[in-house]
Amino acid sequence: MRNLLPTIIFLLALTASGCNLPSGGQPSAGSQPPLASQEPASEVLPVLLEPAGAENAYWVENPSSGAKLYTRVHYPPAWDGVSSLPALALIPGGIAPSDPQKATLLAARGFMVVIFDADGRGQSQGAEDYNGHITQDGLAQVIRAAAGLPGLDPGRYGLVSYSYGVTAASGALARHPDLPISFFIDWEGPVDRFYTTVGCGGNPHGNIPWQPCNDDAWWSEREAVTFITNVRVPYQRIQSEEDHVQPNNNHAIDIVNAAVAGDAPWVRLNEYPPNQVYSTDNPPAMIPEDQDRQLEKLVSESAWHIIEQVLPGLP
Repeated sequence: MRNLLPTIIFLLALTASGCNLPSGGQPSAGSQPPLASQEPASEVLPVLLEPAGAENAYWVENPSSGAKLYTRVHYPPAWDGVSSLPALALIPGGIAPSDPQKATLLAARGFMVVIFDADGRGQSQGAEDYNGHITQDGLAQVIRAAAGLPGLDPGRYGLVSYSYGVTAASGALARHPDLPISFFIDWEGPVDRFYTTVGCGGNPHGNIPWQPCNDDAWWSEREAVTFITNVRVPYQRIQSEEDHVQPNNNHAIDIVNAAVAGDAPWVRLNEYPPNQVYSTDNPPAMIPEDQDRQLEKLVSESAWHIIEQVLPGLP
């Protein structure tokens, strides 16, 4: 029953709305993607276009690009097909496609998990946008569309980003404050151009070599430390002793301090008390590496803590 109902709904939506199938490819690493609009995409009725040929897989149209985005849902193995489930939407690191393995591991911990391929990645259409406004608008549409799926509890719906996925996640939440997202978890995301780009500000450890550091217009769409001040849901940062890319942990402190000064009602670094600010001159101890290697356990524990301990106390 859980599969027949969404299929019928999505086929009806497809008939009513039609679908555009734009052509497009991924630019070379040295090319510059076109700038997205500096204004948020107009709010449109979320529509899951049609089943994508696999169980619980669908197409969602990005309203900013017209590209069809491949979206897949993982249910807990023991789900009864009726009960409401806490849900997590996952954003992979770098410019990678979705990660079914992470989705499977988190679904086994009791979550309904939504994954998708952004424009130009994996099975999706469109051109790579490097987590700018086009990527953010596509993510926002996937979040809206998935909110109508059977089993998803919109009151326990979290967004989880890995590494550079923090840019798409924080941008989507800041630019689309109406999204039905209850909380945001970020694992070791590079927060600005100086942590993101190879050689930017003397940083040899960044992993995005495609754009000059002085292109302010391009970077205005892609710096999480700016977006986070306008994120209005609880925010959890997970940071280990040895960052997976960076030579230090200062970017964790930068984004946590910015979030505390911003609109988020609750901000926490690892398991420290919430709503604290920190100094890079005397940084707190971070998660030991043996714990960081159990990342899905950390994400799951953070999500359940927010769901059970934080959300009930918010106005």
